[in-house]
Amino acid sequence: MNDYTCFDLVEWGQPLEERRREFPVPDAKGVVVRVTAAGICHSDLHFKKGYLDLGEQGKLTFTDRGARLPATMGHEIAGEVVSVGSDVSSVSIGQSVLVFPWIGCRKCAACEDARESDCMSMRIIGVSQPGGYATHVYVEDEQFLVDITGLDPAEVAPHACSGLTVYNAFKKMGPLRDQEWLAVLGAGGLGLNAIAIANALGYGNIVAVDIDDDKLDAACEMGAHAILNNSLSNAVEALREITGNQLFGVLDTFGGASTAELAIHTLSKSGTYLVVGQHGGDFKMPQPWLPQKAITVRGSHVGNSSHLREVIDLVRTGKVRQMPIERRPLSDINQAMDDLQSGKVRGRIVLVPD
Repeated sequence: MNDYTCFDLVEWGQPLEERRREFPVPDAKGVVVRVTAAGICHSDLHFKKGYLDLGEQGKLTFTDRGARLPATMGHEIAGEVVSVGSDVSSVSIGQSVLVFPWIGCRKCAACEDARESDCMSMRIIGVSQPGGYATHVYVEDEQFLVDITGLDPAEVAPHACSGLTVYNAFKKMGPLRDQEWLAVLGAGGLGLNAIAIANALGYGNIVAVDIDDDKLDAACEMGAHAILNNSLSNAVEALREITGNQLFGVLDTFGGASTAELAIHTLSKSGTYLVVGQHGGDFKMPQPWLPQKAITVRGSHVGNSSHLREVIDLVRTGKVRQMPIERRPLSDINQAMDDLQSGKVRGRIVLVPD
């Protein structure tokens, strides 16, 4: 096997192009995986345009973060092991695996503590290493593969990002009391997985918030106990009424100025506002509210390899409801990304071999 097909971003903001890449010679611990499923994440749209919106601070470009083109995106990857290095012992040829893409520098204190998502010099598969929008992907070490034997690769692939991200966020948020509410802001693929995993973890009162009624219907199917369309002019009052002024946890999977404003104005005293979405803009709040309301404002970035194994273990219990999945051929990548950009996707698009 000398080369493989991939779809590369060659110019910022432009459609991906079909190309050929040569496989590296596997190191002793390296593994070649034939991609059987690759989820399309909203963060790929940010990467494609080339920057993150920092509001009044301007833009943070991916070039500034060290990204170089051409690049093969795709970080939600499931596949089948087809080649292994001489020292690989934990996976075997033909095994179905999920790829942990959030690889750190493997040298810093965070990496030594297996806190890859806290590494300041991450080498993410699908960003700084070739990703899963391809027929094959190379993984530098077997430790970044999770066994998914017996599970549907297309259903499991999104957990490498969306499932992992919200699971890590809930670990930071901690449990809520029986009468307290959790609000999930945004009902896209990330938000729907948040609702499913929150239910599996035992959160009892979950309200889903979005501006799209179809996505709110999907949120109900995933186990939301209440929904709110926050395009309404009285969204703040409505959310307070739904939660009985007992909103103690907000998970923001959108991450914009509008969701931040809603969270800050509805959180109960000592509540937690936790942001995982990266839509962009500015976060503003009255400074006295931090001590007066004793709220916690915190960010969370993806998760660690141990967390991903815990997510898959949770999935195997059957407690995590499956969010809507639309399978499309890999060759449909550009149309699929356009549909996600225009808000036409319910749940996740997952690319499968043509």
